[in-house]
Amino acid sequence: MQRLAEAKGAVELLLQQSYARRDSVCIVAFRGAHAQLLLPMTRSLVRAKRAMTGLPGGGGTPLALALKMACEQAAQLHRQGVTPILVVLSDGRANVTLQGLGGRAQAQADALQWGAQWRQTGHRSLWIDTSIQPDPQAQNLAHTMGGSYLPMPQVQAQRVANAMDNLRQLAS
Repeated sequence: MQRLAEAKGAVELLLQQSYARRDSVCIVAFRGAHAQLLLPMTRSLVRAKRAMTGLPGGGGTPLALALKMACEQAAQLHRQGVTPILVVLSDGRANVTLQGLGGRAQAQADALQWGAQWRQTGHRSLWIDTSIQPDPQAQNLAHTMGGSYLPMPQVQAQRVANAMDNLRQLAS
């Protein structure tokens, strides 16, 4: 529960930064065997915070489905003239395949495949590792995506702000 509270705190910080910059935010949640678009692109901080309220943790991690949905959303946003930046909060331990089935090896392979798809878009990403200790799987996924990596134990407001500023500069 404490790790989930920390992750939600990091998301809330990102939302506040986005609101201050008048960026739009889109939230994709993934849990169990599904990924869902919790919040379509918006500039409303209130709507974004409301979408995060009550977001449960635990259960299966359909990471590939979430990355696939992120790629689809990014393509749509790019067509609208928006430059997407993806922020992933996860321990990187995928255990649900694209077909919604269990199996860590296939689930991790699927996640790596969609991570590589993200890299091919040329859009920037930031992976905030929610593991207790920095995790090699999360680091590998961040690298596969061509993204930056921040381990949660060392995530601080200023580090997140600096990482997002760097990504925005690179994306412009």
